[in-house]
Amino acid sequence: MKSNMTQATTKVLTAHVPLPMADKVDQMAARLERSRGWIMKQALSVWIAQEEERDRLTQEALADVDAGRVIDHLAVQAWADSLSTDQPLSVPR
Repeated sequence: MKSNMTQATTKVLTAHVPLPMADKVDQMAARLERSRGWIMKQALSVWIAQEEERDRLTQEALADVDAGRVIDHLAVQAWADSLSTDQPLSVPR
């Protein structure tokens, strides 16, 4: 009989971390009643998602630059300088 569940293929990754960080992982694992591995997978998943989003935003910004969708530095500087005045400028577009 064939099982409907597929077993995930995994790979062991090893990292040396400072002892205080390892202690915090152990404390969180105990508090959440989860394994150390589960904690590490959660943390790594969040970091990977963050880095993928950072890369996506960087690529989007570079495409804007290539297309000429930029704001002049002097206009941004003038706007920033005006923020501490009684009459701040509108956000440059």
